[in-house]
Amino acid sequence: MTPPIDSLSLLGGLALGALGSAHCVVMCGGIAGALALAPGARDAPAALVRQTAYNLGRVTSYAVAGALAGALGVALAQLFGATGMMVLRALAALLLLALGLYLSGWWSGLAHLERLGAHVWRRIAPLAARLRPGRSLSGALALGMLWGWLPCGLVYSALALAATAGDWRRGALLMTGFGLGTLPAMLATGLVAGRVTTLARAAAPRRVAGVMLIAFGLWTLAASGAFAHLRGAPAAPCHDAAATSAN
Repeated sequence: MTPPIDSLSLLGGLALGALGSAHCVVMCGGIAGALALAPGARDAPAALVRQTAYNLGRVTSYAVAGALAGALGVALAQLFGATGMMVLRALAALLLLALGLYLSGWWSGLAHLERLGAHVWRRIAPLAARLRPGRSLSGALALGMLWGWLPCGLVYSALALAATAGDWRRGALLMTGFGLGTLPAMLATGLVAGRVTTLARAAAPRRVAGVMLIAFGLWTLAASGAFAHLRGAPAAPCHDAAATSAN
């Protein structure tokens, strides 16, 4: 039996989050480790609770961003129809390819996109700095919600996919899955930060994840209908369906 579209959104987000976990560890491993060393979190159970609160806040921000991206995708589909959805999918595919190349160490162009997002982060960073290292559960939750807006090429790639999900609910679900996909690595980083961060920085695991993301990006690009459009053929039926659901 074919899985319902909502399950596909969740599973797609989970897969992307799991594949990109190495990037998450490098980007957010420092704050996760700081939470483990915060007052009141020195023993393992307390540290796990603190890490869970932080990551719950982070996943919540991803879900909100996914809902916004999904709603934006619907608006663009209403304006431009199937062509608009095809362009969004092609953009998501290109970002996935760039992310795969970035993780593999073959091309760092995605870093330029992260630097663009830094303009927004500068407005959030002072508040996040006051919350570090998360002296309470509510502080850890709030810190995670703020940290979810950190400029990150991996998150931008996931949001581009969320924009093609068909509506804001599916966009939120995809980004929730994405956040949950990163959760095991982030929890492990918070509890044994040094070992996990060292592993995440190692070339071999990053290269394997990068190659898988490149394959994911190529598949997404093929499914986007961009190649068919260039040949003058009709776009894939799934994009017509996405445009119809948006209308």
